[in-house]
Formats: sequence, structure tokens, C-alpha cells
Amino acid sequence: MGAGGFLLIVIAALLLFGPNKLPDLGRAVGRTFREFKEATRDIVEDEPPVNKTEAAPKAVEQPKAQDRRLPE
Repeated sequence: MGAGGFLLIVIAALLLFGPNKLPDLGRAVGRTFREFKEATRDIVEDEPPVNKTEAAPKAVEQPKAQDRRLPE
């Protein structure tokens, strides 16, 4: 979306809501984004910490070169 698209949206908003309602609308949108950002931050912080003392999954051993023959 370029500058022309943004300008078109601003003009449409002015026509729909009028210049007196736009500051209130902007505040409401800003408040909504702030609440959303805080909620996502809370969700990320609520994740349980990873316990590094847990056993790591065992590595799968790769077959040796001599074991990789085709069946006869």
C-alpha cells in the first residue's frame, strides 16, 4: 500500500466520520492496539520456563556404511 492508498483511506475517513469525530476514533484505535499489545506480552510472559535439566531425546544412530547394503 503506497502513499496514494493511504491518502484515499484518510479522505474516506474524513467523509464518513467528519473532522470532529476523527480524534476520538484515533484515540479508540490507539487504545485498542495498546490493550492488544499488553495482552500478547502477558501471554508470552506466562509461558512456563523450559527446564534444562530434563533429559534430551536420544539421538538416532545412523547405520554404518557396510550396513546400508541393498537386500539381495
